[in-house]
Parts: sequence; C-alpha cells; structure tokens
Amino acid sequence: MGVISFILHIDQNLVLMVNQFGSWTYVLLFLIVFIETGVVIFPFLPGDSLLFAAGAMTALHGSKLSLPILMLVTVLGAILGDSLNYEIGKKIGHQLVKYPRLSKLINQEKLEKAEEFFNTHGGSTIFLGRFIPFIRTFIPFTAGASSMRYSHFAMFNAIGGICWVAVGTLAGFFFGNIPFVAAHFSVVVLGIVAVSLIPVFITAIKSKRVPTN
Repeated sequence: MGVISFILHIDQNLVLMVNQFGSWTYVLLFLIVFIETGVVIFPFLPGDSLLFAAGAMTALHGSKLSLPILMLVTVLGAILGDSLNYEIGKKIGHQLVKYPRLSKLINQEKLEKAEEFFNTHGGSTIFLGRFIPFIRTFIPFTAGASSMRYSHFAMFNAIGGICWVAVGTLAGFFFGNIPFVAAHFSVVVLGIVAVSLIPVFITAIKSKRVPTN
C-alpha cells in the first residue's frame, strides 16, 4: 500500500521531500532510481512516475529543482544501478539455489533462456528493458548471470539510462504542468505506468501461445 500511495500522490510527496530536504532531495532521487535498477528484489519502486513528476516540478516557477542537475543525478543512478545489478547477477546468478527468495524470481532455466536471448538479440535487450517496469530490474541481473561481456553491457547500459531519464524528465517538464495533466496527475502517472507495462503483457500472451514440446 505504501508504494501505491507514493505513486498516486507522487507530486505531493515530491513537494514534501523538496520542502523538507532541499538540495538533499537530489540524493533521495538518486537513491530511489539506483535501488530500483540496482537491487533485484526492489523492482516495484516507481521509476517512470518519479522521473515524470520530478521533471514537471523543475518547470514550476521558483522550483528548487533544476532540470539539468535532476537529469545528471538520475542518469548516474540509473547507470550505476544497472552496473551493480550486473555484478550481482555475475556473482550469484548461477548459484540461486543458495538464495531461495531470488530463485523464486529467476531460476536456472530462465537464465539459460536469457543467455540464448542475449546471444540472439544482443545489446538491444539492455536498451529496451529500461522502458519496462519490473523487466528493467531483472535485465541487468540476467545479463550478468548470462556472462554477457561487461564492455558490451556498459555501452547499452549508458545509452539506455540516458534515454530513459531524458524521456521521463522531459515529458514531465513539457507536459506535467498542462492544466488537464496537473488536474489529473495521478491518473496520468498511472497511465504512463500502464502503457509501459503493455510490452510485458504482450510477451506473456505470446509465450502462452507458443506450443510446448
């Protein structure tokens, strides 16, 4: 309920954060993005809606948040988070039996399929995964566990992180304070999350249609 409440009132929560912590809000935003992308057991944090709401706040007259600093901080959080997640996957990805809670989310069969998927599609999975909630957290972990070269991963990680942050914050900056959007902010944010989940549902439907041998 706490996460849902945070998403539904993310604009109000950000205002409270800025008023209470001032410039330290950048540190909190960095940590939220870093943890969502960097720790495989926290895929539910509201990355997309957070970027949109923070971007909208920077457009307000007299705002204490700066768009360039916001983008720099969250890009760093996104790139460093994925890098950490990659390293975690590399270290423990093939030893999930020792970690019961993680093995329920990602098992050996899924890792083998992921490795085959990476070999077929390459770095595009790292880039595209950025824009899909939940998947965004698991992709770098699986990449590390699948022995994907870090140099290859790092390039797409950086490009994906920059593009994801740019799309989210700039969308908020240009559209977040339009009267209709501002009046229905919670609905718009949930709409953004719902749209970003469409690829997940499409993949799930296709996988159910694929006949098993």
